[in-house]
Amino acid sequence: MAFAWGAYMNDGKKRLYLELGRAPIHLSEMVRRQESHARFTDDLREGKLNMLFNRNPGSRPATRLGRIFLAGFLAVVVAATTVAQTSRNVPDVTAMSMEDLMNMQVTSVSKRTQKVADAAAAIFVITQEDIRRSGATSIPEALRMAPGLQVARIDENKWAIASRGFNGRFDNKLLVLIDGRSVYTPLFSGVYWNVQDVMLEDVDRIEVIRGPGATLWGANAVDGVINVITKKAKSTQSTVVTAGAGTEERAAGGARYGSKLGDNTYYRAYAKYFDWGPSAYPSGMTAHDGWDALRGGFRADWTPTGANSLTLQGDIYRSRFDETLTVASLSPPYSNTFPNDGKYSGGNLLGRWNHTSERSSMSLQMYYDNTTINDHSLFGDHQNIFDIDFQHAFHTGDSQQFVWGFGYRSIRDKNDPSFTVSLQPNQVTLNQFSTFLQDEISLVDNRLQITLGSKFERNGFTGFEVEPNARLLWTVTPNQSIWTAVSRAVRTPALTEEGLRLNSAVIPPGTLSNPTPLPAVLAVFGSPQFNSEDLLAYELGYRVQATSNLSLDLATFYNNYSGLRTAEPGVPSAEPLPAPTDIVIPFVASNKMSGGTYGVELFADWKVVPKWRLAASYSYLQMNIHKNADSQDPTPDNPNGSSPRHQWYLRSSVDLPKHFEQDTTVRFVDHLPSLNFAGAVGALPSYYSLDAHLGWRPVTSLELSIGGQNLLNNWHLEFLPDFVLTSPTAVKRSIFGSITVKF
Repeated sequence: MAFAWGAYMNDGKKRLYLELGRAPIHLSEMVRRQESHARFTDDLREGKLNMLFNRNPGSRPATRLGRIFLAGFLAVVVAATTVAQTSRNVPDVTAMSMEDLMNMQVTSVSKRTQKVADAAAAIFVITQEDIRRSGATSIPEALRMAPGLQVARIDENKWAIASRGFNGRFDNKLLVLIDGRSVYTPLFSGVYWNVQDVMLEDVDRIEVIRGPGATLWGANAVDGVINVITKKAKSTQSTVVTAGAGTEERAAGGARYGSKLGDNTYYRAYAKYFDWGPSAYPSGMTAHDGWDALRGGFRADWTPTGANSLTLQGDIYRSRFDETLTVASLSPPYSNTFPNDGKYSGGNLLGRWNHTSERSSMSLQMYYDNTTINDHSLFGDHQNIFDIDFQHAFHTGDSQQFVWGFGYRSIRDKNDPSFTVSLQPNQVTLNQFSTFLQDEISLVDNRLQITLGSKFERNGFTGFEVEPNARLLWTVTPNQSIWTAVSRAVRTPALTEEGLRLNSAVIPPGTLSNPTPLPAVLAVFGSPQFNSEDLLAYELGYRVQATSNLSLDLATFYNNYSGLRTAEPGVPSAEPLPAPTDIVIPFVASNKMSGGTYGVELFADWKVVPKWRLAASYSYLQMNIHKNADSQDPTPDNPNGSSPRHQWYLRSSVDLPKHFEQDTTVRFVDHLPSLNFAGAVGALPSYYSLDAHLGWRPVTSLELSIGGQNLLNNWHLEFLPDFVLTSPTAVKRSIFGSITVKF
């Protein structure tokens, strides 16, 4: 009221009524309300409202704790309204125009800054406001907003995320970066999603490219690229403290402090912690899949007045996770299912130098990454990665821009084997060299842009690889454009495909399948002859800003794959040492699967009224993947049914009076025909999900929020594990509340 009172005295009644957003208030009424508010504040501070804390001395501890939380919540509200003189409207997602969204700057498509509307690729940007208003507390949860991505949770600490098919926990065709640092593991060319985390309040945006990005980013950027980009240190010059609790994520908290040294050096440091409680099995029993993690990090930017700038940033983390594991055994009952514990830890350090002039720019980036994962009773892995990347962009005329660069990556991996999983050799050093070049030409008054380029890589598995692409963007009118692309990308072998032994099952002796007196081990082996998987992709897209309040983005694709992985049967043999105790039935990694996929991805954004925005997405995926005629792999063509054919969501974002914000998302995910579990008839069923989030920001320095997920049903399953048999758990209805304070 102090701020409104000052406006009344200085600017007159008309301004006062606009600020309050309600009917005219008489001066005496304002004074009466101020006095009433002051009395309530004093009573709360003096403890006169202690019945909130202990109305019934004999009440249960949980009840008393709830009353304490309620009293604390009211105290925060009172404190916030007391300092309301500092309040002002904060920009939000509903305040952005369609033109703002189309002009949003991205860097992942061409490794230079450009508008979304000028990108000849299927790109989607998840902004900081999107993350905040969705209530997402992890990167995988935020990625559900990207059209075309398949995001599924296996248990509380494991995810399966893919773009345009081939989904799985160990998906190997999606490249993920955090501030330009590649986080895929050379162990299986995928991503440990429970390792990847940042302070979400410091995320500037997440750029998601569906389709190949190998020309710039290299092997493994086959079906998509995800680039998590955090804010510059200059943009985080404040202190932020967050705290939250819920039914599944039992506790979460974080703190970030930002400041500067002198006039040109800015820095920030953060720490965060979370604890997820166990979920439930489909049977209803409590699962063993809890998860907690502690992480900290920093970023420092030196930005002098000249053309140079330097960035230094790093993270350190440790975590513990639970799972229920099923492994094969040579003794009856020949398999064991038991609760297993694991942990991971590590850190990274990245440095980047940028030089920018009127006609050119250069950058040099180096980072070191260490990760240790110890999955007790299964496998241990220790990775050390050193990476250096240089790029140079320059204009060769008013209508042509050239960018080139080179990179070197050294990987040292050491693993600790078990009966179930082992690698030979168990310690290896890999060196990768790469260079790329790309030429962008603008024609017809910059309405037609042609991009030609290629990546050239040499790796320790398959030698030399070439990954070219050609892209074309035609700006039909200032409000609509058509783009198309033809690209080649490869997925190079992983360590597991070279030297893996995975004992997946044991057939008891004296059975119809194994009439011998020794147990038979079904074992999957890697092979030095395993080659790269190959993709030739064709894409066509259309973007239009139909009106000042409506925009549409359509992307279509056809992907032709060859050399996909199969497991070909070998000749059974007895284990020679120390004495014949079992028979090994080998299945060896080979490249005898191929086929095509095609699909459509549609995203629409409609600003219904200034305070209400609707966003909708629909994606269709058809996979026709089959084994070659010479393949003897006995397993079904699982890739065809591990990703949903239909997906859609509808998201509503509303700005309510009194600084309230309400966001609701309805999602549908189609059934997964190739994933079976007890109780399902031939498939993992489709599901609907309703997520809702309510936020209140009475002042810019405070936000209170509460959100609910999966509100339409008690639970559902989203995915089943592959290769390593951990028990999937239910995604339950959940509630999470949080408080964020900035000062």
